[in-house]
Amino acid sequence: MGLVGAVTLSVGAAAAMPVSAQTKSAAPKATEIGVTATEIRIAVVADVDNPFSPGLFQGVVDGVQGAAKYINSKAGGGGIAGRKLVVDFMDSKLNANQARNSVITACSQDLALVGTAALFLATAEDITSCKDQAGAAVGLPDVGSIVGTSEGCSPVSFPVNPPAVLCDTVNQHPQKYQGNQGAYKRLVQQHKTGLHGAMVYSNDTQTAAAGGKGLIDLFQHAGAKADQNVGISSRAPQSAYTPIVQNMKQDNSNLGFSTVALNATLEWRNEATLQGLSNSAVTWVVPSGGYDKSLLQNASTMDGTYIVMNFLPFEEASSNAMLANFLKYVGPDKANGFAVYGFTAGIAFSDALKDVVAKHGINGITRSTVLAGLGTLTKFDAGGMIGTTNIAQKISSSCTMLEQFKAAKFVRSWPTKKGTFDCKPSNYVILEEDLTG
Repeated sequence: MGLVGAVTLSVGAAAAMPVSAQTKSAAPKATEIGVTATEIRIAVVADVDNPFSPGLFQGVVDGVQGAAKYINSKAGGGGIAGRKLVVDFMDSKLNANQARNSVITACSQDLALVGTAALFLATAEDITSCKDQAGAAVGLPDVGSIVGTSEGCSPVSFPVNPPAVLCDTVNQHPQKYQGNQGAYKRLVQQHKTGLHGAMVYSNDTQTAAAGGKGLIDLFQHAGAKADQNVGISSRAPQSAYTPIVQNMKQDNSNLGFSTVALNATLEWRNEATLQGLSNSAVTWVVPSGGYDKSLLQNASTMDGTYIVMNFLPFEEASSNAMLANFLKYVGPDKANGFAVYGFTAGIAFSDALKDVVAKHGINGITRSTVLAGLGTLTKFDAGGMIGTTNIAQKISSSCTMLEQFKAAKFVRSWPTKKGTFDCKPSNYVILEEDLTG
């Protein structure tokens, strides 16, 4: 039995006590580390200040802070269980020691981790061994935004973006990976002669390489063919893309799929323009990280780019109330894909606490009951703002959509109805590949 299952059983006796014993009119009191009579403290540990990619996950931090503002507002319920939500930001700085120290600090002062995005958090040991106020090592509830395999597969981690690897196959060769092929299949179907071309992934870290290769596998499973499959650093200069573009021209490639950082994708596109490779001759595709207003400063170079999305585009705020709240409380100038993941992590944490209060009253908030509450989130969609995801069991969503950047504007491509996703069960696939060997 996993830790979450054990925690669920351990709170069963408490659940048997009528909630009337802790009525809504009861005065809030301190019940756990990070929980006082007036506050619930959460920590967001994220890589921001670093020399390699300055400001990397600032969007995640902005999203968590925006979620707290919304939850504390009248529109968001005026707080949780009579308390205000307080966010402690800890910068992990793309540094393993800093990441670990941040988790240890959070264990000592915060109820939970929310929005975690620390790429060099190589082990979940400090998260799973974290002790509660009573001294029991129940673990530190972790609602991550962008997590590696070790963290994402921890029994106390409930990321809004479940790990691609199926956790029970991590130590197998090959492993099994889950993903959504829906948008890629749609693009292949749009091109009757087929899609074939260059597929590029980041080789800066093993985790980044595995993630990029996994997305490439999904595209190929959907019917696209790779004329070349290239690993490259996200910090590589434009000249590193010269041979890639030359090979695209020689192969008459009609596809360019980039899973590297957006700044690196721009280098590739600039090189393609320099060598006379027309945008109209190539279907350029990027994951959701490409949905960023920085494209507006490079409109001609990035024109025509398809963006595979798992959240609603910001232009459709009128179609979804939670998306409108996101833009209001995070701020339109700070809104990006990373901010979405931070914000939705905050909403998931709030939903788990609502389950706790419903079952145990306003003074039933402990790390154990929060873990049990997170275990109920089997159909989480943040009010329809993201595709429905089984956070509790770490199963990724079958929902997806396509946006396209055309004439300096983001335009919905598929499905055509605003505020919707394509959620066909066949979008969800499981593939086998050895990406950890």
